[in-house]
Amino acid sequence: MNITFLGATKTVTGSNFLLEGAGKRILIDCGLYQGKAAEERENYADFSYNVQDIDFLLLTHAHIDHSGKIPKLYIDGYRNPVIAHKATCDLCSIMLPDSGHIQEMENEWQNRKRMRKGLPAMPPLYTAQDAIDCLKIFKPVQYDEIVELSPDIHVRFNDAGHMLRF
Repeated sequence: MNITFLGATKTVTGSNFLLEGAGKRILIDCGLYQGKAAEERENYADFSYNVQDIDFLLLTHAHIDHSGKIPKLYIDGYRNPVIAHKATCDLCSIMLPDSGHIQEMENEWQNRKRMRKGLPAMPPLYTAQDAIDCLKIFKPVQYDEIVELSPDIHVRFNDAGHMLRF
């Protein structure tokens, strides 16, 4: 097995890890960078992997710094399952469209500033509709349920007490 730390390194936001083993490529989280402007600009960078090569995304919990770039991943072509606890899926169905709406509103404000400087408008990172669209690939599971990703890889979500449990 090989793990690559792609986010939340030297910072506490932008959680994103790539686990490779047994012929599978598994993302763990796909979160937004939040905080300073330089960190937030990282959200617009291309992913450092081909999203179509990812077999699964395991989402640890719904916080935006763990889930917030899933709509961008979807826009870029990821269509395999996002596996998460049911409560996480439920929260993402509210939080991700809201995040998309915030992306649109902040983008509108930034574009007004860009236009005053004679710069072209830029699209938002993703829209509320993009976030709604990505929800169709979410696969809810229960705590302690064993999920087979391959004959050699099984995962189980446990309650870590970091999120609400429904």
